[in-house]
Amino acid sequence: MSTVAEKIAELGVVPVVVLEDAKDAAPLAKALVEGGLPCAEVTFRTAAAEESIKVMTTEYPDMFVGAGTVLTIDQVDHAVAAGAKFIVSPGFDPEIVDYCLEKEIPVFPGCITPSEVAQAVKRGLKVVKFFPAEQFGGVATIKAMAAPYVGLKFMPTGGVNAKNLESYLSCDKIIACGGSWMVKGDLVKAGKFDEIKDLTAEAVNLVAEIRNK
Repeated sequence: MSTVAEKIAELGVVPVVVLEDAKDAAPLAKALVEGGLPCAEVTFRTAAAEESIKVMTTEYPDMFVGAGTVLTIDQVDHAVAAGAKFIVSPGFDPEIVDYCLEKEIPVFPGCITPSEVAQAVKRGLKVVKFFPAEQFGGVATIKAMAAPYVGLKFMPTGGVNAKNLESYLSCDKIIACGGSWMVKGDLVKAGKFDEIKDLTAEAVNLVAEIRNK
């Protein structure tokens, strides 16, 4: 695994962030860092994504900030230029994956079928995203799909929350989960960064409890 994947595995949870306004990037980063999760997948679903990544990585250089919902090579370039340390895409786009591999940019493409997993394995990827996790069978599907692909690990996102996190992290094929329950859009918009910090700390404690069982 790449050092990025190792860091993500160490944390256990990657906050999946949607920011409508880049002014929220710094206080959100502060809340995540102080809550014990110095990591974020900032999704390119909004126009504020690039600037938000730039703000986070500039003000908190030790944070592991990646770009999510990356759909084009142009977005890869913009994300990396802004300081993103890894790229996440919702599906398996060979063009994006090959471009990232060529540029030695850590990439986690979404794979929910054996055919997509086969394409990832063929390219030497060791970790893929599994999205949307709950809607496509969750842990049971991951276990079944991982069986023939020994050595491949998954990072499920989509429907993962504090209530079902244990079922995911208890599976040895899963390195970490992406989740937005500690960084909900309404909390960000309302400026409730103390609450985000508390929810983040709860998530960190939950990961520790699960892994210490």
